[in-house]
Amino acid sequence: MSKDKTPKRNFWQKPASFIVRKRHLFFLLYIFAAIFCVFSMGWVEVENDVTVYLPEETETRQGLEAMNANFTMTGMGQIMVSNVTLDTAYDLSSRLSAIDGVAMVTFDGTEASYRDASALFDVTFANAANDPLTLQAMGEIRTMLAGYDAAINSSVGLDENEMLAEEMLVILIVAVIIIFVVLTMTSRSYAEVPVLLITFGTAALLNMGTNFMLGTISFISNSIAVVLQLALAIDYAVILCHRFTAERELGKAPIEAATDALTKAIPEISASSLTTISGLGALAFMQFRIGLDMSLVLMKSIFLSLMTVFTLMPGLLVLFSPLMERTKHRKLLPDVSVLGRFAVKSRKILPPVFCLLLVGAFVLSSMCPYCYTYNNLRMPKMTAQQEAAFKIRDTFGENNMVAVIVPKGDYEAERKVLADLSACPEVKSTMGLSGIEIAEGLSLTDALTARELSEFVGLDYEVTQFLYSAYALDQNQQGVIISGLDEYRVPLFDMFLFLKDQLDSRNITLDLGSDMGGMSMEDMLGQLDSARAQLQSEQYSRMVVYLSLPEEGEETFAFLGEMREIIGRYYEEDYYVVGNSTSCRDLAASFSSDNLLISVLSAFFVILVLLFTFQSAGLPVLLILVIQGSIWINFSFPVLLDQPLYFLGYLIVSALQMGANIDYAIVISSHYQERKAHMPHREAIVHALNSAFPTVFTSGTMMASAGLLIGNMSAQPVIAIMGTCIGRGTIISIILVLFVLPSILVLGDSIIERTRFRMKGIELPTRQATGTIHVKGHLRGYVSGMVDADFDGLLHGQLNAAVSTGTQMEIQEEPLLEESAPPAADDDPDPADHEKGGEQDA
Repeated sequence: MSKDKTPKRNFWQKPASFIVRKRHLFFLLYIFAAIFCVFSMGWVEVENDVTVYLPEETETRQGLEAMNANFTMTGMGQIMVSNVTLDTAYDLSSRLSAIDGVAMVTFDGTEASYRDASALFDVTFANAANDPLTLQAMGEIRTMLAGYDAAINSSVGLDENEMLAEEMLVILIVAVIIIFVVLTMTSRSYAEVPVLLITFGTAALLNMGTNFMLGTISFISNSIAVVLQLALAIDYAVILCHRFTAERELGKAPIEAATDALTKAIPEISASSLTTISGLGALAFMQFRIGLDMSLVLMKSIFLSLMTVFTLMPGLLVLFSPLMERTKHRKLLPDVSVLGRFAVKSRKILPPVFCLLLVGAFVLSSMCPYCYTYNNLRMPKMTAQQEAAFKIRDTFGENNMVAVIVPKGDYEAERKVLADLSACPEVKSTMGLSGIEIAEGLSLTDALTARELSEFVGLDYEVTQFLYSAYALDQNQQGVIISGLDEYRVPLFDMFLFLKDQLDSRNITLDLGSDMGGMSMEDMLGQLDSARAQLQSEQYSRMVVYLSLPEEGEETFAFLGEMREIIGRYYEEDYYVVGNSTSCRDLAASFSSDNLLISVLSAFFVILVLLFTFQSAGLPVLLILVIQGSIWINFSFPVLLDQPLYFLGYLIVSALQMGANIDYAIVISSHYQERKAHMPHREAIVHALNSAFPTVFTSGTMMASAGLLIGNMSAQPVIAIMGTCIGRGTIISIILVLFVLPSILVLGDSIIERTRFRMKGIELPTRQATGTIHVKGHLRGYVSGMVDADFDGLLHGQLNAAVSTGTQMEIQEEPLLEESAPPAADDDPDPADHEKGGEQDA
């Protein structure tokens, strides 16, 4: 007797039965988990600075870490007031300087700060951007300028996380409305829709509530993960829902139907999710570690979506089953047989045209104008701050700030660096302790003797001698006191700071009312202490250089090299050049390798999944060609529209397209392979498109809608660009898989069959037929005896054999001839008879 293989086919029957029987327990567990996640969502730490994800060996990452660890970063801003006279501008400068919490206002009345009746004020606050005093000062500035045509470009008072959260809430609400309409059109009962939305809502809540386990996540992952999860994973719920409906139509009770549906859906949904997980997994290998961040968050969202579909949704289907029966409706989607007939008729035209389009798209996409900063990108929606930044830039040109971090202590080297940089035509201005003049011909870091200091500040010579002696003792320079203080020179900045420290510790007392150029010594010491916090630490000194160059570009990157060369004349090591421009340079350097890596890995992982799925070497190549073509076409648009594309949009969206949009091609190909097993391939493609269209329409519409909503409703440039690219890429993929892929499948059918292979241990579906049968393909089983061979001819008798996917059979039913009767399905015929019968029939 032959062994019964049914238990192997029903491996998932037992866990499926347990899930359905214990559905109330799962309901309770999900209620507890949802309540927990409502609170844990607030534990997530969000990182708004993408430079944090740069590789540790890059200069920008190292410089930022040194700068953040050693210097106080105060709030800053640029304010442009238009349609004012020069006198009014000077008055505004004075009034701004008088606001409590404002440390300094820069306005000199030259063309650099006053142009075309517009005044530009550079404001430096006394404290950090999120300090209450700074926020209060910004509020007073806005109140003061309420009657003027003012543009304020500052991050003070701007909460990007809160802004993004509000945007995503609106986007999610609109997306849910669109999805509700789409699901209604593709469902077979109105009551299916709440089941799908509850399932997805639970998965989304679980994902957001477990992000805290990853520590800190990027603002990109935090903001778009929920919308992308909806678009990527709701297919899984749709598949299970359709399976349940099919089982119910067979007359099964809700519990039995849910069990059988889940048994069949688990392997189907798991296989479908593998391509998406593969594409997302490729992001984890990027040098730019934001790829790992997004990969972990989005893969977690897929796994949680699978978990809710497998363990929560079956119970919901049973619960809503009576309502689903009462709310059935007719099919709302149109018949698309015309697409299949078009594919057959155009099979010799469309594929060659697509190949030409593919070449053109590849060339154009390779010319894509990538950018590595989003400060220059004008988006459909912009905040008041972004509009102010463009308004200021259009009026006064570029103001690209770069920080130079050098070892502390050598003021002469600092002075030379500032002088050499100031002499470069690319430099608008510089700022550093050694470049600050406090009197004509005297800089803040010039070294003075005790007598020179006495004359400058108006102190008694004996007092300054005492100060110099105390300073020498503090610096362990006792020999100077013994040899005499007359020629002992101390940098003015160091002496002032020493004086302030001694006054604060009450080691000495001194009248601070001395006038120094209109400023009391007390005020000056206060400003010097603020300058030290920003420009000098125990280990480093910081200089600020303002360039007239854009933040990125070959000319800018070349000048960064010149800056390092100038600094290298005076410092051998341990110095950094840090700014948006260095960030762009480092991102550009990592992009080339990341781009190649993501493209290769995502395609490789997906091909691997497809090889196991279809057991053909040719079919995966054809499918990958179509989706890769959609990626190249997608990223040809920036070239055609002359719009720069933020590099991160390409890396992430290309991986998402390869991992997610490939599912559309897989659905059509799977239906085609199934249909052509028992009908001609030209007819099979017509039926395949009709069967696959609801799935492609549902998933594609959701993904495209979600992407385009993000692209047009978010003011955050990185988020908006990714949304636009996802939406546009999905639409392109849908068009290609519906209009081009069918023609390629029909034309390339011989390639698919010639490259087909069988994998050991994988059982093929068994088919039975009686009569005159035309077979073209591979069989293994009983045909009036046991055969295992390739056939191209007629079999007259009864067929009970495993049939390779893609094998064509035309069956003409007729009475079975007595002499050709095979052994019964459960008989165990003699092996010699197997061989004999096989030879005779073959």
